[in-house]
Amino acid sequence: MTRVAVTGAAGRLGRALVAAANEQVAIAPVTVSGWSRPQFDLDRPAGFAALVREVAPDVVIHAAAWTDVDGCAVEPALAMRRNGEATTMLAESCAAQGVDLIVVSTNEVFDGRRTDGRGYAPFDPVGPLNAYGESKSAGEEGARAAYGDVGPAGPRLAIVRTAWLFGPPATDFPSKILAAAARARETGEPLRVVSDEVGSPTYAADLAGAIVGAVVGGRSNGTYHVVNAGSASRSAWAREVLRLAGLAVDIEEIPAAAWRRPSRPPIWTVLEPSAGFGKPLRDWREALAAYLGGPSRATAGAA
Repeated sequence: MTRVAVTGAAGRLGRALVAAANEQVAIAPVTVSGWSRPQFDLDRPAGFAALVREVAPDVVIHAAAWTDVDGCAVEPALAMRRNGEATTMLAESCAAQGVDLIVVSTNEVFDGRRTDGRGYAPFDPVGPLNAYGESKSAGEEGARAAYGDVGPAGPRLAIVRTAWLFGPPATDFPSKILAAAARARETGEPLRVVSDEVGSPTYAADLAGAIVGAVVGGRSNGTYHVVNAGSASRSAWAREVLRLAGLAVDIEEIPAAAWRRPSRPPIWTVLEPSAGFGKPLRDWREALAAYLGGPSRATAGAA
């Protein structure tokens, strides 16, 4: 029996991870514990060691994070405590008790200045531009330090970077685009969408399935990029959302610099999917169609 604990179990990825783990019960002996506040609180990391000791999981999947990128920019010290220091303390607790750990991280650990059209690989140097990316990068390094001396026979650490997650609950990019499109139709104004931010849209359910599959199939160790295949600009992603929803709305493409916000987003945040972490995920358009319930261009063979 593999005992799995999922932090941030009430969040977008956490919910998907718990569901994916429960679906594995018919295939492999798995039990899952969902940790969320107040049981697991990023603002109270001193309690992590006792929680790990009490539940005694074989592996912890750390999906909890403060993902409000603009909020992190306004309060960078709080971001560092929640995403950097708390992750480090969880890793120290797990490593000391012989528990495997999977830390979910982000494409925003990279600076986004790449111009060769290739996705970032796990071995590429990081260089975050904003407080969110800095805090997540610090969490990665803290976790690596915690597991650095456990030896080859000890517990293992995997860093799983992903990008542009979508899926329930309805506060994700596709849902926001549909709501903004409805407002634009009412006012007769175009829908303004950023055109020069490019990333890897990733369905939370697909990511969760890959992570849980890695847990069930054997322990993983190292840094991986796990995203749906393909890439898109924000505006291209928005157009595909509207196409699948059957909505005709004029779109005005604007540069990221014209969208005033507290944080500074990296422009090119495409991740190159890693080999060795299960089978590759499907094209993001196919995943989006599955989420929104419409025909995908990928399935239809369109360019």
